Amino acid sequence: MKRYGLIGFPLTHSFSQRYFTEKFAREGITDSRYDLFDMPDISALADLLELPDLQGLNVTIPHKQAVLPYLDRLDISAEKIGAVNVIKLNADGSRTGYNSDYYGFKQSLTDWLAALQRTPANLQALVLGTGGASKAVTVALADLSIPYKFVSRKKTAETLTYEELTEVITEYPLIINGSPVGTYPRVSEAPALPYSQLTDQHLLYDLVYNPAETQFMKLGHEHGAAVHNGLRMLELQAEKAWEIWQL
Repeated sequence: MKRYGLIGFPLTHSFSQRYFTEKFAREGITDSRYDLFDMPDISALADLLELPDLQGLNVTIPHKQAVLPYLDRLDISAEKIGAVNVIKLNADGSRTGYNSDYYGFKQSLTDWLAALQRTPANLQALVLGTGGASKAVTVALADLSIPYKFVSRKKTAETLTYEELTEVITEYPLIINGSPVGTYPRVSEAPALPYSQLTDQHLLYDLVYNPAETQFMKLGHEHGAAVHNGLRMLELQAEKAWEIWQL
């Protein structure tokens, strides 16, 4: 039995397990299973990687960067981003890290803009959060020629603080929440934006997919902004992960 799975903590809900279990059933794949490996401490990965028949892993918060020392090589996607969300165990016993978040985000954003009859031209973006998911987002934005600024609670030369957004939010039509704020069960929370300054020219993309409509999205919609959640990105990155494991 070929084994796949997801590592992270906490794994209170799992899109990936449901998605791949349904995929196996739909495509008549009977020799594969997908498990959850709740992993508070990344040191447990060493033993997990020795499991017989393990073919690949997805990686989620908070381990997308912590897994790097456990890998033998990085695909260019992961190398550019500095974070891994897919691990492939190769036939020779080596381990390669990939980043399918990049592919999922870039394709889903491109499709959304096309549906809205908008183009990347003249867009500037704010990226909320500076974690592993945000790194994938910014590489995709750069490849689409969309200038961006990070937003963080701490001020650095490369970031804006949430307090500074009041002065600049009109200059950044695309706002991407790459932080976990608003994820189930803390569904009443939202990034600290000046929502009253949003207009129908703003585009709010939330990488969170549970709940389907986050508070970030709801507040944006109330002020005329177009909104999008992270489900399509997740589906696209999952399909990319499967493609990687089958190479």
